[in-house]
Amino acid sequence: MGVSLDGFIAGPEGEIGWAAPDEELHRFHNEQTRAMGGHLCGRRLYEEMVFWETADENPSAAEHVLEFARIWKQSPKIVFSTTLERVEGNARLVRDHVGEEVAKLKAQAGKDLSVGGANLAASLIELGLVDEYRLFVSPVVLGAGTAYFPALDEGIDLALVETRVFGSRVVYLRYLSV
Repeated sequence: MGVSLDGFIAGPEGEIGWAAPDEELHRFHNEQTRAMGGHLCGRRLYEEMVFWETADENPSAAEHVLEFARIWKQSPKIVFSTTLERVEGNARLVRDHVGEEVAKLKAQAGKDLSVGGANLAASLIELGLVDEYRLFVSPVVLGAGTAYFPALDEGIDLALVETRVFGSRVVYLRYLSV
């Protein structure tokens, strides 16, 4: 997830334009998305990402954008929502028992799963179901908005295992829970 230096994934009005990736960062996201075994999405993120189901049909789009669209369409997705009636593409809808569903998925052999969407991520963090955190820290201070981490009763110990600085001054930080 993209995060501001002061820890927000979206501004006070939900704005995320400050986190739009340049080509270098987009290509890194492509690599990471390709390596995932699937994506767990909350309703709002899913609705934003539906764009990618047809983005590869735009002949004027940049190659790295077309590549992401192809990767995203092929990737299995599980959408957690109590309000959606249906989902599109390579996705399935789960309405309840989020913790149980994710625990079952984690117990299966296979590639890592990514989690997207502030509310879903917060629920999984609170349940202790997140093993790894990948932050893309943008050089911006928002002052308020949607926090990356939920308020927790106890802290989470992490080990930094990877960093990278991009030309856009975005810093990638990858942590494992210890």
